[in-house]
Amino acid sequence: MARFDASGMTIAEMREFASFTAGEQRYIRRSLDIALERGEAVERWARNAEEAAAIRRQTIMYRDLADLRGMLPQVEDVETLDPFMGRLVALSAFDLAQERLDGFSAYRFLYERLLGAEVRPWLPSAFCGAAALPVIRPTRRRELLQSISEAAATAHGWSMRAPQFYPQFVEAEAA
Repeated sequence: MARFDASGMTIAEMREFASFTAGEQRYIRRSLDIALERGEAVERWARNAEEAAAIRRQTIMYRDLADLRGMLPQVEDVETLDPFMGRLVALSAFDLAQERLDGFSAYRFLYERLLGAEVRPWLPSAFCGAAALPVIRPTRRRELLQSISEAAATAHGWSMRAPQFYPQFVEAEAA
């Protein structure tokens, strides 16, 4: 029975990924390639010089992921919050400023895979904090902040089940 449950959850994750726009799916796969060091991201994902530069900046920003994962278990109260949340909001602002993630669902999907299930309780506040920053265009800020549901923002608890589905690039011939 447990095997069926895991399979069912994986299928639910695949369905959620399929519900994102093509641009969101592309950005999530690209981001995971960078974070998990799956191949040469610039060669695979850059369609022009501007995208190549953005991928290089993203690679630099994602160097903090291991540190963030290490900080997560040590965040216990307000006194230990600053180093973790400051870096998480800054990284989130970078990804949101790319304008490839259209809302909280795609952001949460990506960040659960970048940082693990333990980050789930911190994602609504990091998303709202990053989305409200002046580095995000005002109209974009409104769209992003309206994308988070009340249920997501005020959840009483979060699952600690690790994500199972990690989307990746598939060559056209292989597909």
